[in-house]
Amino acid sequence: MNSVIVRALLVRGMLAGLAAGLLAFGLAYLIGESGVNAGIAYEDAHTHEHGMELVSRAAQSTVGLATGVLVFGTAVGGIAALAFCFSLGRIGQFGARGTAALLAAGAFVTVYLVPFLKYPANPPGSTDPDTIGKRTTLYFGMIALAVLIALGAVILGRRLAGRFGNWNATVAAVVAFIAVIAVALAFLPAVNETPKDFPATVLWQFRLAALGIQALLWASFGVIFGFLAERVLRPHAARSAQVAAAPGMPTAA
Repeated sequence: MNSVIVRALLVRGMLAGLAAGLLAFGLAYLIGESGVNAGIAYEDAHTHEHGMELVSRAAQSTVGLATGVLVFGTAVGGIAALAFCFSLGRIGQFGARGTAALLAAGAFVTVYLVPFLKYPANPPGSTDPDTIGKRTTLYFGMIALAVLIALGAVILGRRLAGRFGNWNATVAAVVAFIAVIAVALAFLPAVNETPKDFPATVLWQFRLAALGIQALLWASFGVIFGFLAERVLRPHAARSAQVAAAPGMPTAA
């Protein structure tokens, strides 16, 4: 894959991430802000320290939220596009859309779902502000570990494919991934800071909303980027086919 195509796919990946971010922002604004507001209300009711608010809550829930989600979507879209360039043709006989869908699903599982199972999202007021550094380190460490385990599972699947077939190799790789992840989840330190009187409904709804927002972002990215990538690669594939067939074409007498 030449640099021109890689550059075109990178740009389209960032655009697809931006579009997916817009959809995720809409869902976050609709279903996520209620949990944030409830957490802030709980926090205000249980603390006597009220610092000066540098940014209004209205700005945080609109401009601030949109900026964060769109920047995140654009950034991961570009990274995913580069991973797509590397993965195309190496993880099976899938076209652009199939590869994009598998890549988006894998990214959602490894980058968000697996870390979420150990360190789920929490609304304001449900954690200790003094441990934010520790919790951030553990969370990003879990992401890095999940990505490494996923890469190991892919390598295992490719090595087993020639001997046991693609289907059996895929099943074995998935089982190995789940087993190693289960061990990691069991032995990594837990973070249990939620106050006993924190509303369980607020906690559950906030976590469910966070999971849904990420699922929408990655699913929409997979669909949008798969469509855009196919439009980039189709002319290139047609030109390659013409070049390959040129020596065998009949010539006029």
